[in-house]
Amino acid sequence: MGEKVSSRSADSSHSTPASQAAAVPFHADKAAADAVAASFNSLLEKLHYLDDASVERVRQAYRYADHAHLGQLRNSGEPYITHPIAVASLCADWKLDTEALMSALLHDALEDCGVTKADLIAPFGAAVAELVDGLTKLDKLQFNTREEGQSESFRKMLLAMARDVRVILIKLADRTHNMRTLGSAPRSKWYRIASETLEIYAPIAHRLGLNQTYRELQDLSFRHLHPWRYATLEKAVARSRSRRRDMVQKVQADVEAAFAHQGMAVRLLGREKTLYGIYERMHGRHLSFASVVDLYGFRIVVSSVIDCYTAIGVLHQLYKPVPGKFTDHIAIAKANGYQSLHTTLVGPASLNVEFQVRTEEMHIVAEAGVAAHWLYNAQHKAPPMCKSSVRAGCSRCSIFRMKRATPPNSGSTPGSTCSRTRSTSSRRAARSWPCPAARRWSISPTPSTATWATTRWRRRSITSSCRCAPSSRTATWWRS
Repeated sequence: MGEKVSSRSADSSHSTPASQAAAVPFHADKAAADAVAASFNSLLEKLHYLDDASVERVRQAYRYADHAHLGQLRNSGEPYITHPIAVASLCADWKLDTEALMSALLHDALEDCGVTKADLIAPFGAAVAELVDGLTKLDKLQFNTREEGQSESFRKMLLAMARDVRVILIKLADRTHNMRTLGSAPRSKWYRIASETLEIYAPIAHRLGLNQTYRELQDLSFRHLHPWRYATLEKAVARSRSRRRDMVQKVQADVEAAFAHQGMAVRLLGREKTLYGIYERMHGRHLSFASVVDLYGFRIVVSSVIDCYTAIGVLHQLYKPVPGKFTDHIAIAKANGYQSLHTTLVGPASLNVEFQVRTEEMHIVAEAGVAAHWLYNAQHKAPPMCKSSVRAGCSRCSIFRMKRATPPNSGSTPGSTCSRTRSTSSRRAARSWPCPAARRWSISPTPSTATWATTRWRRRSITSSCRCAPSSRTATWWRS
């Protein structure tokens, strides 16, 4: 949720009644009011895919949220309502439906404004109230540690996501805007928020196929985790971009001429490797910046699947392919529904250039992931191939369905319901099974990151020699 620096005025500290939702928002500062109005007008411009009745419902949610957040400011000094508007604007870019946009505008009302779930049901309906409740942290309950409270809040959010994927889409939009404005927050919070984003939210975006959001969250996290490294790498990439501009333009001209000669209509898009991707390559393989040669690439968008393979043939006739660098993600799609053909060619000056070839439908699915479902509905078209791709991405949400796990300090590890202290006779009587310690709570592809526990407890869980009796639940999970 967005950071704020001031609380509401005393006369508005109670739940906002439905009768006040239609009240005209008032801001004492005219400049702040103008900023809010401009921000909301920019949101309205993106709602052309909704009918008039739906736009009016969004407007009502805005009025309710504006009254609820009256008197609150962000760390930047802007009225707090600009944050929910920005989150709703990101959701509008994905063409999410009316209920999702209303929930985005109201997503902080329960947590920060004293509004209850029942207060939202009357004016906006149960569906909107459920979405907002799924986005609300459990800060009203008492927990022994911060990590325990955080894990329970994430568990609640992910279980809500399993019921409705719009919950995580709104949450990712919320986190994206918070990361964009993290520079105005106290520097002491940068590491915690950026680490949480990099280890939790970015992998979730990747699993759901939201590659554009995934890349942005990674870069923003890197920027605030390692500001000096980010700035140094940014300058190096800028210098490299100016040096290789002629080479990139030559490759683009050659590719366009080759497809024109074959009579193929294609759309050529330039692509630059993200700063975090470059940093990962350098850090993981112990390379210098000069050794990272695949900084630039191209995406070729064609009209059909057959044209994808034809385009690969045209490219391989134009430049020599690098052995072992061709990958067919159309025949064998990735787990999140991503489909494309990848190949790396030896371009001018012996520099490697990566190409990705895909159809228009694959391109939208690759960038928007599960949100492509709403994008296609807004455009009144849904090709069968893309419907299956979106369903494949949505089905990955089942990997986040988790049963309640005992907190770390209670003697059990997440993913196991058995105690570490067992009698010798019971351990000899039962067949020993390895305890899948801490893996159920892992969102990242690697088990060692993004667990909901402290580092000390996580290290003890992973390195423990715990042996557990094969209960039906533990044994079934371990075999899967």
